[in-house]
Amino acid sequence: AEVTRIYLPPDVNSLLSVANHCLRSENYINVIASDKQLHLQYLDMDAAITHCTKGISIWSQASNDQGQEPDVVMACAGDIPTQEALAATALLRNEFPDLKIRFVNVVDLFKLQAEREHPHGLSDRDFDSLFTVDKPIVFNFHGYPWLIHRLAYTRTNHRNLHVRGYKERGNINTPMELAINNEIDRFTLAIDVIDRVPKLKTTGAHAKEKFRNEQMACKRYAHEFG
Repeated sequence: AEVTRIYLPPDVNSLLSVANHCLRSENYINVIASDKQLHLQYLDMDAAITHCTKGISIWSQASNDQGQEPDVVMACAGDIPTQEALAATALLRNEFPDLKIRFVNVVDLFKLQAEREHPHGLSDRDFDSLFTVDKPIVFNFHGYPWLIHRLAYTRTNHRNLHVRGYKERGNINTPMELAINNEIDRFTLAIDVIDRVPKLKTTGAHAKEKFRNEQMACKRYAHEFG
């Protein structure tokens, strides 16, 4: 049987779309990891079906590189990582209006593999089209970072792929503090982009300080109010 790994769809409509596909499929082993918390809705049902059918796509509503080459690709897989990646994108676009960001969300992790390795895999041409061949990629992931690297290690732009993921840090924490402890929070992601986009390495110093201050304020708030 063929295995499909669907990892934490970003919203309820996406989860329902994936679940419908899994229940109707035959000769598949379907693995879906999700949680029981309420989450923001990013896609209506039609858009969720389209996105989940493709398994990976650019979210134009969060991107501002249409018709141009992006400065950075912000990618994500999972519910909280998607939320934090979207928030990081909003922070960056507010601080640097000229920064061109391409936002890519992944539902089917096997899309990251080459098509010669897995039937769901993207061709090298399609992967390069999405992730570019030379721009920095910041990938926010709910699982262990090494998994994304293992799936994409043969890709042209793997050398510029930076993955944030679970580091087994935290215990009884607020969701934001847990994200900060594992460095998948919006502020860490925004700082990662500043560090990796050449034109921001010096001009982004003030924004980095601002993001670090806000990150510390979030942790203080968690400790004070629970």
